[in-house]
Parts: sequence; C-alpha cells; structure tokens
Amino acid sequence: MQRQLADGLTWVRLLTFLGGVILSIAAFFAAGSSVFFLVTLLSLIAFFVVASRHRLAVEGILRLTIWQRLTNQQIARLRLDWSALPPAILTPDPDHPFELDVDLVGERSLHQLVDTAISRTGSARLREWLTLSAPQATFIEKRQAIVRELIDQQRLRDQLHVRARLAADGSPRQWDGIALSSWLEQPDNGVRLRPVVIVLGVLAVINIVLFTLNFYVAIPGWLRAAPFAAYAFMSIAQMRHVQSLFERSSSLLDSLRQLDGIFSTLERFNYRNTPHFHELCAPFIQSEDRPSSRIRIIARIMAAASLQTSQILWLIINTIVPWDITSAYLLGQQKKALEKLLPRWLETWFEVEALNSLANFAYLNPAYTFPVIENRDAHLSARSLGHPLIPAERRVSNDFSISQRGEIAIITGSNMSGKSSFLRTLGINLSLAFAGSVVAAQDLRTTPFRLYTSIHISDSLADGFSYFYAEVRRLKRLLSALDADHELPLFFLIDEIFRGTNNRERLIGSRAYIRALVGKNGIGVVSTHDLELIKLAEEMPQVHNYHFADDVIDGKMIFDYRLRSGPSPTTNALRIMALEGLPVEIYD
Repeated sequence: MQRQLADGLTWVRLLTFLGGVILSIAAFFAAGSSVFFLVTLLSLIAFFVVASRHRLAVEGILRLTIWQRLTNQQIARLRLDWSALPPAILTPDPDHPFELDVDLVGERSLHQLVDTAISRTGSARLREWLTLSAPQATFIEKRQAIVRELIDQQRLRDQLHVRARLAADGSPRQWDGIALSSWLEQPDNGVRLRPVVIVLGVLAVINIVLFTLNFYVAIPGWLRAAPFAAYAFMSIAQMRHVQSLFERSSSLLDSLRQLDGIFSTLERFNYRNTPHFHELCAPFIQSEDRPSSRIRIIARIMAAASLQTSQILWLIINTIVPWDITSAYLLGQQKKALEKLLPRWLETWFEVEALNSLANFAYLNPAYTFPVIENRDAHLSARSLGHPLIPAERRVSNDFSISQRGEIAIITGSNMSGKSSFLRTLGINLSLAFAGSVVAAQDLRTTPFRLYTSIHISDSLADGFSYFYAEVRRLKRLLSALDADHELPLFFLIDEIFRGTNNRERLIGSRAYIRALVGKNGIGVVSTHDLELIKLAEEMPQVHNYHFADDVIDGKMIFDYRLRSGPSPTTNALRIMALEGLPVEIYD
C-alpha cells in the first residue's frame, strides 16, 4: 500500500511540476506579469506540498523495510538461523587465550548471535567484554544492573536501530566514525580566522555604506575602491583555507545526521525507572550541551556553506559580506567545542550499544538467568548449564561444581559423547557471565576468573608448525598463565590433552602435565580418552573424575550427553568402527 502510494505520488509530483510550468507560461502571455507571479507562486506551493508528501511516503517505506529486516533478524536469533543473521564482521584471534576455542567471535559465534550494534566500535566493545582476560566484579555487577533495566526497553532499542538506519538511507552497513574522528584530529583554524572575520566585517560595512552614500553624495573613486580592494584581497587570500575546511567537513553531514537521530532519542527517553542507565546517559541529558543542539548548529553552518553550489549567487553574496569565511570561522568554533564533547557522547553511545546487545539477548531468552558473582575463593557452581549456541530443543543441560583452588576435573567418555561440547559450554557461559549478561543456566555462581583454553588446536603450514607442536606451545602458555603472580585465579579448559602424539608418550606427558596443574592458582577441566589418567584421582585428592556415557541400541550408538561422577566405564572407538563395517581384530 505504501509503495503504491509512493509510486502514485511520483507521477503526481512530476505532473505538478510540468503543470505549474505550463500554467505559468500561459498566465504570462494571457494576463501579464502580475498573474504570472501569482500562478507561479501557487504552483510552487503545490509542488512543495506534493514533494513533502512524497518524501514522507518514501521514508515510510524505508522505515517499514528496516522494521521488517529487524524483525527477521530477531526471529533468526531465536531460531539460531545463522543464514538470516547479519554476517560476522570480526575474525577471531588465534592467539587469544580462549576467544577461538569457545566460539566467541567469527561465523556462527556468540558475538554474531548477540551483537545488535550499529557502530563498529559498539561491536568491538561487545567483543571486548566477551573476551575479557581479567574481569572485575565491580564492572560485571555494574553492567548487570544496566542490562536488567534495559531488558524491557525493547522499544528504545528498536527506535535507536531504526533512526540510525533511516539516517543512513536504510543501509545495513555499520557506522565506523572514521571520517568524524579524522575531522576532530585536524588543526583548528577558528582562532586564526577570528581577526580576519572582524577585519572583513568592518570592510564589508564600509563598502556597503560607501556604496549607499554614492547615490546621494559624490565620493571619489579611489575612496570607494580602496576598502573594496582590501576586502577582495583578504577574501581571496583566505579562500584556499576555507575551501579546504569545507571539503574536509562536507563528508561529515551523513555521520552527523545519523548521530542526531540516535542522540535525540536518548535525550528524550524517560529514565524514571532506569536509574543506572540514567547515570550512564548523563552526557545526553545535560541541558547546557545537548548533542542535538550542537549537531543542529553544525548542520546549519554546513547548509550555509552549500551556497557554493550556486556560483552566481555565491559570488554576489561573498562580494557583499564575508559569507564563506564567517561560516568557516563558526564551523571551527563548533569543532573546537566538539573536540571535548563528542568523544564523551560517542563513548557513551558505544557503551549503550554493547549493553543493548546484552539486553536484547536476555529479552529473547527469558529462561536464562543472571549469574551471581561471588567474592570468595576460586569457585564455580552451575545448575542446568547448557550451550547457548545449541537450539533449545536439542540442548542438554548439566550440573557441575568445582570449589577449591588447585582442583582439577578429569572428564572421560567415548567419542562423540559430549566432552568437547561441555568444555565449550563452561567457557562460553563464563564469558557471558563476565560480560554482564545472562547465562544459559538455571543458576550459576562463580568468582571472577582468568580464562585459558586448549581446545581448537590447528597446525600452521605457513609457520611450519605441526599439530603437536602447536598444542605444546598452547599448553606451555597456559601453564605460564597459571604460574603467573595474579590476583585472579585461572580457569582452564583442556580438550583431549596431547592428542597429537602416540599413546605411550601421550600418557606420560599427560600425567606429568596434570600433576603440574594441581595445587596452582586456578581450577580447570581436562577431557581425555586415556582411562589411565583417572588413576591420578587416587594419588591426588584435588583430582576428581567425571564421565559421559553411551550405549548401543538396535545397532546404533546412543548418547544422552549427561555428565556423571566417576570415570567412564566404556570406550566406543572399536564399536563405531564395527558399526560402520570396518574390520576390527578385537571387539568386545
């Protein structure tokens, strides 16, 4: 309906313009200039009314398109439909202690699922929170408080999204702010232009007075020419600097308009029920320097500078008054003020975007809970802990706890029984918890940890590293992090330790490595196929055994993905080979 209306108004707009031209010409020849001016005026009014209505219709179509895209993305987040989500804009860092291993960044990652930021810096801020190497309880609880307040503010989140997209003509691309930052970093010409504007203003007044008096009193030509020549010389001398300033500033209009829509939404928001959010958004609601007022002034100055598009009118006005130089001076003054104000506004907006992403994640997952950040020794306790990137209908949740510094849980179990997924479940939920988000659990209580993982190891042909050597390097860095003198304990996750070597050396190396982990400044979980490692629990009371079970029913492997206490009673590698028809020498 809206599109049909817009298409119809396009033709009406064209016909109104052509009809006005024809009627004006006919009125001129038929009734003279007085009627011509009246018909022309009425035609212009009619054209502007139709053009305004057409613009509103087009904007309505764009608004509906943005709303539809946003709604589809929300549905995709609920269904974990990765193909319908915006593509991942960030790539994981393979050298990060845990970012790659627990699927925090990249395609089909937690960041891609949670991120709703419109700016690149807002997306980067969310990534920073999800990948914190040393989280602090104070900041976690502060973010939690704001996210709690924002969960039910879906309307605000949608308004911010739509306003930003409207300002960008509906483009789904993210706002990067590079041009704006570059503009702020440029040297300020405002102070240097001030005396020039004053002198040119005085000369302009003198020229106007002399020109007017010349109609009544004979004034010598040299007296009229001298101030005008000085005015023209000074104007031309400054024109290069003025043009350069305008050219650099003209690219800011889109960014400023986009920011105006976002900032004005935050200015008008009712903060009555959101005290923590109100404190964060203080820069937007201070009456002295509201962003919308400043940006509106700059937009008007830039609009005044756009007079250059009409060369004749530009020449006439600048001959009379220093229009461009005054505009450049005013723009420099506003830029000087924005150098202090804009970074604070942007920083707050980026913070709001990251918090809105977490709040939207909590809004879409009402069964998730906020973790309790405890001020006690190394401790983790979880009930019904599940993986947020696994659809709810297929997700299996488990209880788990480990509560003493220096303890290690060894998890054994068959292939495909769920060991690796459980390690990632622990890591991804701790990342959410330390970011200030809800977690996929009925209850999670934890102290702040540094995280370190060794799960997704790959060889590097470019660097000449084998898989085993890459794993050794990773485990060496993990041990160094554990031995580091740090106030926060380390929470480590190691999947299939030393899988890149033979059975004998793997067993010897794994025993020695686990012994080195026990009793240190941290706790962790190690998964393994080597059932010999379960005997370490008999030697060291800090080691605890868990396992995932499996069964064969009607010739098929069955897994329930439930974590159980104790070592695994079975292995399934030979059974899997046999079920797939491969020859095996021994099968029990």
